[in-house]
Amino acid sequence: MKPHETVKLARCPWPGIDDPLYARYHDEEWGVPHADEQRLFEKLVLEGFQAGLSWLVILRKRDGFRRAFHDFDPGRIARYTEKDVARLMADTGIVRNRLKVAATIDNAKAYLALRKTRTLASFLWEHAGGKPVINRAAATSDVAASTDVSRRVSKALKGQGFRFVGPTTVHAFMQATGMVNDHLVGCPRHDVCAGLQRAFVPPEV
Repeated sequence: MKPHETVKLARCPWPGIDDPLYARYHDEEWGVPHADEQRLFEKLVLEGFQAGLSWLVILRKRDGFRRAFHDFDPGRIARYTEKDVARLMADTGIVRNRLKVAATIDNAKAYLALRKTRTLASFLWEHAGGKPVINRAAATSDVAASTDVSRRVSKALKGQGFRFVGPTTVHAFMQATGMVNDHLVGCPRHDVCAGLQRAFVPPEV
C-alpha cells in the first residue's frame, strides 16, 4: 500500500447494502450505550417480538409499535385490558402475536414493580458486571449468540417476572444498547462505540 493510501473499513455485513433503514440503524444506534429507561424497556420488548423473525421486520414496524403501545409507556401498557389486546391483534402495523402481546403487558407490570426499588438500567448493569464488554470479533462467525453474561441477565430478568427474555434475546438486547460491543473489529463503528462505552458511566448499582 502506498503511503498516501488508506484502508477503507467495511461495515458489519448483517445490515447488507440494499436497505438504508437497516444501514442507518447499524451506523447510528446499534452498540451505543445509554440509560434511557423508556427506550431500554422498548428495546427489551421489541427484541422479544423479534424472536423467530428478522430484526429488519421489527425495525420497519418500529413506528407502528410505538404508536400501538403508546410509545412504550409502561404505566399505560400495564393497564391494558382485553379490549387493548383485541386492538393490538387487529393492528397490521405491528407483529400480531398474542403471546408476545400478553408478555409485553406482563413486562410492563414487572418493570413498574422493579422501579419501586431501582431503575431497570441499574438492574441490568449490575447483573451484566457493571461495565461494558468490548469484543474484537473479526468475522460474524466469531460473534456469540449468547454468553454466560446474557444467561445471567436473562435469569435475573425472569426472576423479576419478565417474559420473552431468553439468553439469545438478552444478548441481542445487550449488543443493541451498548452493553456489549459486537461490531466487527474491521467495522468503522467498532472503535466509535468502544470510545462511547469507555466514556459511559453505568447507573449506580
